[in-house]
Amino acid sequence: MPSFNRLPTLTQLRHLIALSEYRHFGKAAEACFINQSSLSASIKELESILEGTLVERTRRTVIVTALGIDVVSRARKVVTDVEDIVDHVRADGQPLSGILRLGVIPTIAPFLLPRTLPNLRRAYPDLQLYLREDRSAELVHQLTVGELDLLILAMPYPTPGLQTYLFADDPLWVAYPLGHPNSESERVSPSALKKDTLLLLEEGNCLRDHALGACRQSNRSANMDFYASSLHTLIQMVDNGLGVTLLPKMAVDAGIARSTKTVLRPLDGKGTSRKIGLAWRTTSARQKDFSLISEFFRDELATPLSPRQKGNV
Repeated sequence: MPSFNRLPTLTQLRHLIALSEYRHFGKAAEACFINQSSLSASIKELESILEGTLVERTRRTVIVTALGIDVVSRARKVVTDVEDIVDHVRADGQPLSGILRLGVIPTIAPFLLPRTLPNLRRAYPDLQLYLREDRSAELVHQLTVGELDLLILAMPYPTPGLQTYLFADDPLWVAYPLGHPNSESERVSPSALKKDTLLLLEEGNCLRDHALGACRQSNRSANMDFYASSLHTLIQMVDNGLGVTLLPKMAVDAGIARSTKTVLRPLDGKGTSRKIGLAWRTTSARQKDFSLISEFFRDELATPLSPRQKGNV
């Protein structure tokens, strides 16, 4: 049986978690800001304390054993719980201070953060905000395992076991190529798009599902030949006359179509918007901080378009 006089350290558990993610001693050591020999010694010491083999080492690969996989899963929870304890103590003092790891999806990050973060930094100079941009599924996983503290997501999106708070409505707009017959309408109904080629983001982007839901279309009625990995690519495709697309209002407000000849019109009807909100672990003690952050985002999204931003509308 393992000796209860010797317990693993948080550092050792973090090293094991990193090794399980990178499956490479060199890359894991770099991620942990230590050299490879130190990481190897840390893992060996952890195995000695637990009296079990966690990692199989070969010249080319690193294999985490079945026992190691189980320990990694438990280690993630331990590390996350300890970090939540630290957050709880800090939250009782100065608001929005210390490290906060924020995950944001690509259809929000470039349009909301530049408007919001300068004011946030001025109001809370002690906040050390680290950003990670990724798709919704990856961000939810990273939040669940403790790699992130807070997410900004577009809803609806499944967030099992997480607490969420919606702070804004983000209506969808239609982007038409110049000269399109429907571009003269003040507002566009979903039915008016049935005969158009609808250009979409790639699979895995939640805005794709929001767009299809707003248009009440199945995948078969959307164009299957042209997908894009970003909204900027979509608007260029529209500008080249390949079809029409749907854009969130925050992207329109940010002037995404400013350098094109596309015409933007609001989409009319129910279910033609997405909700923007925060998501965090229910065990987090930083809900007051998250409330303050949501106020910044809510206020910024309520800012009207400037004359310059209205150029294509």
